[in-house]
Amino acid sequence: MKAKVTFRKLIQDSQKFGSNDEHIVSREFFDLEIGGKRHSDLYVDIKQTVGSNFETTPLEVGSPHDYHGPFNYDAFRDAAEKYYRSKVGSQGGGARTGADATKFRMWNNLYTEDWTVEFEVAGNEGTW
Repeated sequence: MKAKVTFRKLIQDSQKFGSNDEHIVSREFFDLEIGGKRHSDLYVDIKQTVGSNFETTPLEVGSPHDYHGPFNYDAFRDAAEKYYRSKVGSQGGGARTGADATKFRMWNNLYTEDWTVEFEVAGNEGTW
């Protein structure tokens, strides 16, 4: 079975989502098509340590909120990280920073751009 995820927008570093002096918490909004069903307006929280390198520090990607069906977390996590880094960092199309940028904060930035990715979901990969 294939999953099709269309990322719709990113809100980067929001206190409303839990950002504080230790962690940057961002939220990606997306739609999911899987098993012939469409799940709209889902989201996932992305967490990053304040002061960490935007390019190399792994991001903590949560599970999709309000979705409890079959899923491939590893493939989704990779896609969510790519979407985030396509907006923020030295390769970012939104907030372009230097590769060693670690000493500044950008609060409540909104990036809207659709990006679609597909990946396999096997029956034994569990559900959310």
